Amino acid sequence: MLEIVGDRIACCDRISRRSLLRVGALGIGGLTLPNLLADRARAARAGRPRPHRSVIFVELAGGPTHFETYDPKPNAPSEYRGPFNAINSALPGVQFSELMVQQARIAEKLAVVRSVHHNSSSHSTSSHLTQTGYYLRDRQNRNNEMPCVGSVTARLIGARSEGIPAYVGLQRTMRYGNAAYLGKAFNPFVVSGDPNRKNFKVDNLALVRGLDADRVSDRRYLLDQIGQQRRVLDLNGVSEAIGKFSVEAFDVVTSGKAQAAFSIDAEADDVRDRYGRNRTGQEFLLARRLIEAGVSFVSVRVGSWDDHTQIDRRMKSKGPDYDQALAALVSDLHERGMDRDVLVVAMGEFGRTPKVNKNAGRDHWGRVMSVLLAGGGLAVGQVVGASNPKGEVPHDAPYRPENVLAMIYRHLGVDPGQTFEDLSGRPRYLLEERALITELI
Repeated sequence: MLEIVGDRIACCDRISRRSLLRVGALGIGGLTLPNLLADRARAARAGRPRPHRSVIFVELAGGPTHFETYDPKPNAPSEYRGPFNAINSALPGVQFSELMVQQARIAEKLAVVRSVHHNSSSHSTSSHLTQTGYYLRDRQNRNNEMPCVGSVTARLIGARSEGIPAYVGLQRTMRYGNAAYLGKAFNPFVVSGDPNRKNFKVDNLALVRGLDADRVSDRRYLLDQIGQQRRVLDLNGVSEAIGKFSVEAFDVVTSGKAQAAFSIDAEADDVRDRYGRNRTGQEFLLARRLIEAGVSFVSVRVGSWDDHTQIDRRMKSKGPDYDQALAALVSDLHERGMDRDVLVVAMGEFGRTPKVNKNAGRDHWGRVMSVLLAGGGLAVGQVVGASNPKGEVPHDAPYRPENVLAMIYRHLGVDPGQTFEDLSGRPRYLLEERALITELI
């Protein structure tokens, strides 16, 4: 297993995250796909359906404020209201923060659930919940205790096109975006580079020095090289992947499909401008390209929402880029006729405290948060639920993060009541709380 280390990011709990680019059992610049491909073949023999549906999951890492995004409180006292005004959206009677101006214009294409809640204000515990459906039992554990929704998608659905990874993480892995007991083969393919930079490329899709197209086209040569590396691979517990599916996985490197999907320079300048010439905008555009190419689940990590201080300045620095990118993505999917097949979900691990603190920021607040959904054939153009007048707790139609994950599984055609054995051999449900957000159906 090759790990390519990217940038660090840290929240206030001081648990840093390194993006790990998991390069697979070939040891030659390929992907972690052999086990996935073997499972895909078994699924085909068993007649398991493979829906042509996909998900873009936007992780608003750090916990975004609901007041300064989708649930402003213009009539609340100033210490609750915060530094920004509310603006009217395209939906009568619905207001967003003034920083979400472009999303407000396309609100008929969005659904915002303003009443999602849970009982934790820990980054780790809450992130694990929103990405897996389970609280983290040990809040200092940096590893998944349960599989995330992206890994489940990779395990049960796979990619919609050969030569393409099933699950891709942009910028870095989600905080708890790995496969746990499902196995490392279903961890994300992580791209840590910035697609807004000139000459952006995904290096691990290229052949390493010493290999050329003629040599890799000879499967016997490839298998011979794999055989020589068996002892090294055994140290990493992946020797079982050697064989037919290792050769098939190598096609990801040589077929050109993945390279083409990541070639964001192929997009017209006006399209790139529409999403925003910044990292967030170009990652959202890259997510759309990957979905078009056949990736089933793309996570996009948008960080720096842990706004304990100076929320005015911090929101001005990131809010407009996110607003432009999300609005462009949703509009683009509609214009391309992809809005029923692609579900977009944007959520953090919790909201922020109702009252602005002494440092002009807001602290962690799991008691209520806003979640955005778009596409997926959902009943959009509405706000579901409400928080109370000061944004403290749900006032109407309370839901939990597990209900959001249940909507994702519904879209993908996955039964969240099915079980997998954990490392101790205990059967575990994908979700124990499986109710849907009925207003969206």
